[in-house]
Amino acid sequence: MAILKIARMGHPVLTQVAQPVPDPTAPEIRLLVNDMVETMMDANGAGLAAPQVHVPLRLVIFQAPGERSDPGLEEEEKFDHTAPLTCLVNPEITVLDAASEGGWEGCLSVPGLRGFVERPAHIRYKGFGLDGKVIERTARGFHARVVQHEVDHLDGRLYPSRMDDISKLIFESEIRHMKPASE
Repeated sequence: MAILKIARMGHPVLTQVAQPVPDPTAPEIRLLVNDMVETMMDANGAGLAAPQVHVPLRLVIFQAPGERSDPGLEEEEKFDHTAPLTCLVNPEITVLDAASEGGWEGCLSVPGLRGFVERPAHIRYKGFGLDGKVIERTARGFHARVVQHEVDHLDGRLYPSRMDDISKLIFESEIRHMKPASE
């Protein structure tokens, strides 16, 4: 396994629409996923898309542990905030509810910054695992946010383009100065 170089905002690979993976069970896909997991863990990320490591394929990995969820979320928003380490090949997202929720997002391709992004709060995602079997889940809260963030990478989109208020794009070191949503 290897730690891969992460593309940063401005690199052309991050603006392209990624190509479908023809065979999720191919050995080279498993090797790529193993390297992506090691890279994500090394960088303390919650997810990573193949384009972020310079591979323009429709493949993402993510995890949504409870301790990574936005502390400002209400309990209802935190529903289903956990997801095990998941590899999703050729993912598709269906929005189940038009209601959205805002949360602070960071990105390994936009290091040092956080932005406040509104996203659909309740989704269903579907794709294939490395065994070729279908993975289909519903998600809310942080889990839904992570999946949507990673799938955006497959469409050549970074979170700052989803922001409604650019004044809420800040350095991570300054987030401590932000007032909680309840104030």
